[in-house]
Amino acid sequence: MPLTPLDIHNKEFSRRLRGYDEDEVNEFLDQVIKDYESVIRENKELHNQMMTLQERLDHFLNIEETLSKTIIVAQEAADEVKNNAKKEAQLIIKESEKNADRIIDESLSKSRKIAMEVEELKKQASIYRTRFRTLVEAQLELLSQDGWDALESAGQARNAREANEVY
Repeated sequence: MPLTPLDIHNKEFSRRLRGYDEDEVNEFLDQVIKDYESVIRENKELHNQMMTLQERLDHFLNIEETLSKTIIVAQEAADEVKNNAKKEAQLIIKESEKNADRIIDESLSKSRKIAMEVEELKKQASIYRTRFRTLVEAQLELLSQDGWDALESAGQARNAREANEVY
């Protein structure tokens, strides 16, 4: 058990012949008591400072641990967001490719349909032209026949008779 200033103060020494000067010893003991009290006080102050610093250190260690955990959680969240964004981008790309394929297929189908319609119209135009040519040729043949001349002369004679009758 360590000595206290009170232990030093209450210490009694036995007396002997040719001993130390009692006043000098008491004076020295008083100085030792003062120094010892000062050391104890300083030790208590240092202990209190150490406890305060230890509390602060514990606090900062706690903050450091919390920040480390937070950084890990933030990194995991960032990785998850990044992975989700990649998945969503892939889905968007796949959907866009499907839509593009569908649009291309529809366009090709419409193009084929229009090409078929154009071919059908060309055939119909060719048939119409052939029929019209045949009709025109038949009409020209009718006009070039001799029967028209007879009809024309009969029409002129009748017109003349009618003209005479009117007068």
